[in-house]
Amino acid sequence: MSRYTFSVLLILISIGSWAQIPVEKLDELASKYTLNSLDEFYSLLSIPNDANMPETIEPNVVWCERAFEKRGFTTSRINTETVPLLLAEKNFRKAEKTVLIYLQIDGQPVDSTKWLQKNPYIPALKQQNKDGQWEEMPWTKSRNYEDDWRVFARSSSDAKGPAVMFLVIMDFEEELGSPRLPRAVEDNKELLAADMLVIFDGPMHITNKPTLVFGARGIATVTLTTFGPITPQHSGHYGNYSPNPAFGLTKLLASMKDDGGKVTIPGYYDGITISPEVETLLKAVPDDENEIKERLQIAQPEKVGSYYQEALQYPSLNIRCTQSRRRDDEARTIIPAWARAELDLRLVLESDPERLVSLVKEHIENSGYHVLDREPTKEERMKHEKIASFTYEISYQSFRTDFDTDLGIWLRRSLKNAYGEDPVMERMAGGSIPISPLVVSLWLPAVSVPTVNRDNNQHSPNENIRLGNYREGIKIMLAILGEEL
Repeated sequence: MSRYTFSVLLILISIGSWAQIPVEKLDELASKYTLNSLDEFYSLLSIPNDANMPETIEPNVVWCERAFEKRGFTTSRINTETVPLLLAEKNFRKAEKTVLIYLQIDGQPVDSTKWLQKNPYIPALKQQNKDGQWEEMPWTKSRNYEDDWRVFARSSSDAKGPAVMFLVIMDFEEELGSPRLPRAVEDNKELLAADMLVIFDGPMHITNKPTLVFGARGIATVTLTTFGPITPQHSGHYGNYSPNPAFGLTKLLASMKDDGGKVTIPGYYDGITISPEVETLLKAVPDDENEIKERLQIAQPEKVGSYYQEALQYPSLNIRCTQSRRRDDEARTIIPAWARAELDLRLVLESDPERLVSLVKEHIENSGYHVLDREPTKEERMKHEKIASFTYEISYQSFRTDFDTDLGIWLRRSLKNAYGEDPVMERMAGGSIPISPLVVSLWLPAVSVPTVNRDNNQHSPNENIRLGNYREGIKIMLAILGEEL
């Protein structure tokens, strides 16, 4: 009998007990559970789950409640101002520790015109033809699936795929940055009390080998707007006379980085050092830098780090959107009234988020701008030559767990026993996972166990999951559940 109490949401992996699973049985069980779960996977993927439309989330919550209660779990809702978190628990006699497992179930919006299938919420089983195109097959063929076949649907990989493999605590607003999660955690510390946190999220290493990720960058967002004339003006009548805020914005953005991609704002990278010990951990990740550049089709990477894993250890500054009229308007021969940039700052543990945001704001002020947190008044427009508005939100901070914690040792041993070799061990993931409140408020060591294929198009049209990864994900979760500390 396992020594753990698993506060879990298991959607499809119906295991009779938590007894040690013989290694030689893992492949057999993973194949069995894969076949038995595909129709249920289809059912969950068929439920719309746009994080921007709370009314679509309730059917997903209800589906999960029924699925877990049918398997003997106790479910409860942790209410927030919008949609609830769902917690499913299962306790075992003589268990000494509790593992909390975090996953999401909401998804990004979809533009169905960009999907190569009838509907992003009608899962499509596809195989690749000799020309490299994905051809749809009847779902009934999934009973005899091949590893390289894929299921195309919104949230197939991010993150209903992992959810169908294994869920514990489900966050239904992850794609919005989980704005209600910190308060929910603070208000329910006793309910969520555990010894360690496992996160099933994100893609495996590019080699598609079992992977453990011991940290993730946090994220803050900034909206920066520069102002020109009070209303858009004809570029013939007022060109060479009325300042164009788009030129001011582009110059301001360009001043934030040098030609090598390094942030030029003084102090932005303060506090980050790569020790020889950390360097050893980073270089143990089997990255092929040439392969990464070829996959991205770039001649050279930016120079923040000298290789990919090192680059992830620093905070980033990214322009994620710019506009100088409403986004879908056609081009006009006008001088716009405003220009706007949406920025994101990926955060690392050594950097204080408020300080980083303040540094960006100070850089704008030092560039001659009068900075507000709103639109300027007429008096302010007439007084100041350069005006910008600056608003920001810190979604969540970074987290990082040492490799040699009980959690890290347990997970590493689980995967090594299952696969005969050590998993890929990554110190930091580039993406952000909104579990920092769980780590900080509950004082939990946390490690991510990614399971999906890296080329899954998450957040984009034609999102998919490779069925070989779906099966291996189930095997990975069985291996972890069957391993005692």
